[in-house]
Amino acid sequence: MSFLFLKVKEQFKNKLPFVCYCKPNSDKIIAFLQKNDSLFELENDKSGFAFVSFDNQKRYLIPEENSDIYFETISNSDFIFENNFKSETNLEDKVKFESLVKKGIDSIQNGAFEKVVLSRKETTQIDNFDIELVFRKLLFNYKSAFKYCFYHPKIGFWMGATPEQFLKIDEKLVKTVSLAGTQLNTGLELIKWQDKEISEQQIVTDFIVKNLKYFSENVTYSKPYNQQAGNLVHLKTDIQAEIEDRNSIPNIIDSLHPTPAVCGFPKEVAKQFILENEGYNREFYSGFLGEWNKDFQTFKEKQTDLFVNLRCMKIENKEVNLYIGCGITKDSNPEKEFIETQNKALTIKSVL
Repeated sequence: MSFLFLKVKEQFKNKLPFVCYCKPNSDKIIAFLQKNDSLFELENDKSGFAFVSFDNQKRYLIPEENSDIYFETISNSDFIFENNFKSETNLEDKVKFESLVKKGIDSIQNGAFEKVVLSRKETTQIDNFDIELVFRKLLFNYKSAFKYCFYHPKIGFWMGATPEQFLKIDEKLVKTVSLAGTQLNTGLELIKWQDKEISEQQIVTDFIVKNLKYFSENVTYSKPYNQQAGNLVHLKTDIQAEIEDRNSIPNIIDSLHPTPAVCGFPKEVAKQFILENEGYNREFYSGFLGEWNKDFQTFKEKQTDLFVNLRCMKIENKEVNLYIGCGITKDSNPEKEFIETQNKALTIKSVL
């Protein structure tokens, strides 16, 4: 066991908050070990690690000033893991989710909204959960994702490997992405995107660009391209904006979160449909998390690096709750959408 994870496990045993994380394509694990069990609200002038819920009501921070910070350089070549997990279909889950998707499609066809992102929770039993082992599996399998392990006795124990940047802020330069559409990465054939997936991703791009233009006169974006995320491939567009005033950053975050990539469009009606129909509380799934007001690899100020909390799980005793969703448009097929959630669930199941 490494020194860093020895400290992390002590922290967990003592029921004290911590987060350890690794940025995309980085060889550094960074850990914040909070010195008490206080629950700190996210504040604009503080620095640390942010953890925010889907509904934007729970906004917390593990503050730099209240934490000991540790670093570890990793060598993935030291760890080789077998992935023998096979997908099994729970018919009750399948029927329930396909019924939810059908309801979403009906609402779109009736003009309620253009897109809605619907999700489900899947529970898996696990006997021996080793924080270090599971985290190192995430490091090994998902190098280009943001990997994290977060614990607070008043919030819960969460882990994940998300492929999606929410916002990256370098002083007055704001960068984000539009990520939507999903296919299995078979490696055997050229990816071909259907009109449904192209349209779904374009809705996200248009929403982000339109909202950033309220805060910036200089917004630019790339053409869509393929982004690999473990065993999946998504459509991705890079977007950036130069802002005049850093004080507008909290308003930018509020205007974008949750984006159509995890909620829908128009945002408020899609969000209301989700809250009324999904049948469970997303909590921090599809919220956002990450470095707040400082880059903790370089300790450079006025840097924020946030990710959407996707491909994640919440661990409660011997139960692991997996959270998986997909974007629904008028062209969606309920059975195909359920299969998409199964493929996404394998991303997390592969490390258990």
